Amino acid sequence: MSAAGSRLQDTARQTALALPGTDHGYPFTKHLDVYKVAGKVFLIVTDDPDEQIITVKCEPEHARAHVHDYASITPGRYLDKRHWISLGPGPGITERLVTGAVEDSYDLAVARLPGRDRPRTR
Repeated sequence: MSAAGSRLQDTARQTALALPGTDHGYPFTKHLDVYKVAGKVFLIVTDDPDEQIITVKCEPEHARAHVHDYASITPGRYLDKRHWISLGPGPGITERLVTGAVEDSYDLAVARLPGRDRPRTR
């Protein structure tokens, strides 16, 4: 699949909701669906139909590589551009890439939690 915007977003949402301890809501604006684990953000889905992107945490070296390798991956919108990337529909953006990016982002958020706050492993 070269993901269309809505498919990219649906894949990201389904992946996030399948991860232990995930909750989501709209704490910032009605156009940003924010996914958290123990209060730590790991996924933002932009609900604006003109900007169908997702934003995830990413290790800085992986973020640079993704931005270099994929035209529709950019430094994270409105976030620390070293640690966040935004994925939009385009060539090479597959379901597997989206799923992996969401899972990696979740893992980064969980790794920063104290042991008592970590959800059971998946």
